[in-house]
Amino acid sequence: MGRYVARRLLQMIPVFIGTTLLIFLMVYALPGDPVAGLFGDKGGSPQAVAALRHEYGLDKPILVQYVNYMKDMVFHLDFGTQIASGRPVTDILGEAFPVTLRLTALAFTIEIVLGLGLGILAGMKAGKLADTLVLIFTLLMISVPVFVLGFIFKTVFAFQLGWLDPNVNDSTNYGQLLMPAIVLAGLSLAYVARLTRSSVAENLRSDYIRTATAKGLPRRRVIGVHLMRNSLIPVVTYLGTDLGALMGGAVVTEGLFNIKGVGGTIFESIQRREGTTIVGLVTILVLIYLAASLLVDLLYAVLDPRIRYA
Repeated sequence: MGRYVARRLLQMIPVFIGTTLLIFLMVYALPGDPVAGLFGDKGGSPQAVAALRHEYGLDKPILVQYVNYMKDMVFHLDFGTQIASGRPVTDILGEAFPVTLRLTALAFTIEIVLGLGLGILAGMKAGKLADTLVLIFTLLMISVPVFVLGFIFKTVFAFQLGWLDPNVNDSTNYGQLLMPAIVLAGLSLAYVARLTRSSVAENLRSDYIRTATAKGLPRRRVIGVHLMRNSLIPVVTYLGTDLGALMGGAVVTEGLFNIKGVGGTIFESIQRREGTTIVGLVTILVLIYLAASLLVDLLYAVLDPRIRYA
């Protein structure tokens, strides 16, 4: 196991370099100049613009900028400086990421609990009324865009019923984060439910389930141990990749509910062409994706004893 983990960590290095380089090149290929944008419509003198570009290292070749960025990040944990405010990007990360982490954690919990619960119910009742209702519900969740679902929730539960706040004023209040978390988790919840349903229904017809039942094992053990451990393998694969997707895909949700997290920061940075801020935020998301991928691979051995890493 140790050798496998070490090999995977080494494999992550070129993946990390490749993804960050691609992001860096794409961001700095965007039209516009963040330095010139500081001076507004009137614009600044060429000398002042050139001095600021030199100060932030924007006058150097793009690959030199990337190498300098990687050196500062790896050896000094320095993600650069935001041009518009002059603040270190690490400070912005420190403010934005805890907010998104709380929102993502709540959405991920809802996704797991409801997604697995509905999927198991539908799989155990395959072809019956409960299965049909779950499939219709998940199809609706998949079909409705996130921004439409967000407006529906705000209109019904905030403006008409008054059960929840329409906007998030306190990002540490999980009660205010509940509605945006449900909206954020809606699409992924539907996929988890349908994936779990298919896996459970298929494994129910497997020989090892019939054998376990024929041996007289309690139904709770047959389902809870034998059925679920094998059925969860494809679901865990999806959940591992979806964790990073929830954090990176919260731009619309955070905008709808006035949440000052990673999504909102990325959106504002794209508008201002703040390449340093965008690259710093996305770099953290890349690290989360890689860590989640490694964790999923290790969970395979826990769920299925037949899987062993030499």
